[in-house]
Amino acid sequence: MVGYYDKGKHVESLCSIHPREILIAYGPKKLLVDKYHWHSAKTGVVASYTPTDYDVEDHFGIFRGVDQIESFVQATAASLSMFLICQKHSCAPEDLKEKSVPSFISVGNVNFMAALEKGDTYVILGKITFYKFKQMVCDGRIYRCPQGLDLDDYFKDFNEERLLKYDLSPDFKLISDYYDITGREIDIEYFRAINKK
Repeated sequence: MVGYYDKGKHVESLCSIHPREILIAYGPKKLLVDKYHWHSAKTGVVASYTPTDYDVEDHFGIFRGVDQIESFVQATAASLSMFLICQKHSCAPEDLKEKSVPSFISVGNVNFMAALEKGDTYVILGKITFYKFKQMVCDGRIYRCPQGLDLDDYFKDFNEERLLKYDLSPDFKLISDYYDITGREIDIEYFRAINKK
């Protein structure tokens, strides 16, 4: 059976929960995913975010590239791997909080084609390219969404083939693309030990 149980509720897809339910290590000011719109446990995810006043403060009203990278990591390597780890161990994210730390360990390549501003809703299309031993590598893209588009409705019939081809309407504007973005769950005791050095 796909998914895991959290407080008696069966979570069979990221789309059935709020990102804060799986990204429990991220505080409210650092959570850069608003919603999941499509999810395949073995292939990838489509998620969205809309930058706020706080996100663009002291940066000319522009959502920083480094925050786009962080948002991409949260939506892909962090969310997707946490889902698979919970499924493997038949546990909830809360059960892992004192056992491991989701860590962002590597960026292969990132290209920025345009900027995002406060209020620009964007979608993250993330593809799993490698997953083994709690380490996940993802490629993907961020697109600015057409204004007023119902993303849940747009992605309701999305599929793995469309994800792999980045098959979106031309109304979506490509903002940035990502290669070899790597995250890993690190045992909390090991994490504390290396931070003391």
